[in-house]
Amino acid sequence: MMRVALQTVDVAWLLLACVFLIAFCICKFSLKFPGDFEDIFQAFIRYGKTKTQLPELRHVPLGCVPKRWFWHFYAVSVLWNGLLLGLSLRSVFLQEQLPDFLTDLLRVLTEQPKASWSELKLTVLVLQALLWVHSLRRLLECLFVSVFSNGMINIVQYAFGLSYYILLGLTVLSVNATLPTEASSVLSFSQLIWHTSGVLLFLWASWLQHCSLSLLASLRTNSSGRVETLTHRMPRGGWFELVSCPHYLAELMIYMALSVCCSCVSFTWWLVVLYVLCNQALAAHLCHEYYRSTFKSYPSGRKAFIPFLL
Repeated sequence: MMRVALQTVDVAWLLLACVFLIAFCICKFSLKFPGDFEDIFQAFIRYGKTKTQLPELRHVPLGCVPKRWFWHFYAVSVLWNGLLLGLSLRSVFLQEQLPDFLTDLLRVLTEQPKASWSELKLTVLVLQALLWVHSLRRLLECLFVSVFSNGMINIVQYAFGLSYYILLGLTVLSVNATLPTEASSVLSFSQLIWHTSGVLLFLWASWLQHCSLSLLASLRTNSSGRVETLTHRMPRGGWFELVSCPHYLAELMIYMALSVCCSCVSFTWWLVVLYVLCNQALAAHLCHEYYRSTFKSYPSGRKAFIPFLL
């Protein structure tokens, strides 16, 4: 039976989802805050090309760093979630307990006893491995595929990005305390079906995201791969014919794939998916509006990030 009591980790993801949902609704319906609050709000939600749409944001006293520093987020994730995966593998194969500092953090997040992590379930290892692969791919894409402009992100967004994957890795481990008992050690036929379906969806979504990011990079390079410009151009081809931000759609599908690996029963992970939906919806909406205002011939039937819907 699905639990209904919210744990600390659940509350954290629910609050994050609500914050981004409210921000999305404000932007979607063109609502405005009074006075300087509008500038502050816009400064916190915009980055990169969407930040340059509103010159008045420069007057908001908020430090900024280059958007190309996005790779820092994935480097942190590769290191942190690689460490967690290594500790989990040692726990499973060498029968070593997780470090006290880690189980203490997990107890705070889940309000569950340390014994909840004395035996890690196979599903958790699958989630950890997929999250690490995703982070490594995105790190390599940031370093060797994407061509970043001179866009900026504010220091609050940068700090949030650095801490995001720390919390995400802890959330994956927290799932161990709430998965059904049948999800441990022995791989049942039902688990095999769920894991296989989740991994296949993960691979497809990762491929979609990579192709979309490669297409965006090609808008700034010549046939030999040399960067020709840092200006923003209207994307065409692939899933860009359906939505403005297929890479954001792919991100959502990747997190849904991890939920499928959990047999779709992890309430905590569905809250993570909800957060990703709200976060990516806001980012896609701002990007979509930028394209529509910048390119007069922008296809009117193209949605922001969910085909035919949003």
